[in-house]
Amino acid sequence: MELFGFSVLLLSKLFFAAFNGILFTQSGLDKVFHYQGNLDYFKGHFKKSPLASTVGLLMPVITLLETSAGVTSLVGLLLLLLGHDAGNSVAATGMGLGGLSLVCLFFGQRVAQDYAGAATLVPYFLMTMAGFVLYAF
Repeated sequence: MELFGFSVLLLSKLFFAAFNGILFTQSGLDKVFHYQGNLDYFKGHFKKSPLASTVGLLMPVITLLETSAGVTSLVGLLLLLLGHDAGNSVAATGMGLGGLSLVCLFFGQRVAQDYAGAATLVPYFLMTMAGFVLYAF
């Protein structure tokens, strides 16, 4: 079956890559451009958790993970649109980096005992993992 000249499978891959690209690029760049505000927020958020002393070290890690997940997904999207063979593996890598980012964020929320915050990550994680699996086909 085709829609807009694309197979449904390819369209699904494009939508997953676009969603992941937007989600993580925006989140990562927000941390880059508003670094101090985000750092202050996370320091306050984790001040009573075992991660309190590591926020300054972990902030660049999650920023790099999120930004690389988003940019990699967007590059995968572009390659898929251009019909390049590497599009699937690049987009899958973006999904994998996104999944890793979300696992890190989920861990932090659970350690901080912010269970509601951790729960809000679950739909994003499920979406990312569904996209990750989709690139196997």
